[in-house]
Amino acid sequence: MTVELRRAGADDSDAVARIWYDGWRDGHLGHVPDELVAVRTEESFWARAAERIADTTVAVVGDEVAGFVMVVGDEVEQVYVSRDHRGSGVAGVLLGAAEELVRAGGYGEAWLAVATGNARARRFYERSGWTDGGAFDYEAAVDSGTLPVPCHRYVKSV
Repeated sequence: MTVELRRAGADDSDAVARIWYDGWRDGHLGHVPDELVAVRTEESFWARAAERIADTTVAVVGDEVAGFVMVVGDEVEQVYVSRDHRGSGVAGVLLGAAEELVRAGGYGEAWLAVATGNARARRFYERSGWTDGGAFDYEAAVDSGTLPVPCHRYVKSV
């Protein structure tokens, strides 16, 4: 399987939104406050994906977007792979690209937040050389400001 990485364009917005919505629900339902679930509607992912295209790198397998990563500064904000491509190595390729983006931005350490109960993601990051830096409340952006979400901060020297 060949994975091509490229900067996302406006025409990738729908694919990114679909992967993000499905993956977010898989990893977060039951692990984040109900108030956050209520505002993370399907429509909200389409709006957020369109707004965040400039921060997005997509992984393409064949002719389809298989996953994406969003990086801002030293934070790897989002890493998602479509259900059809989970377990195929796409996530590792995306995480490597995210680490390189952080390094290219002049940072020596990358960080990301993982919902405390998202055991699958936490195992993946640990297998990928990331270290659990401990529990903290991530301030998730919502229309009314922010909402604290119980997470673990993972870090890696880049």
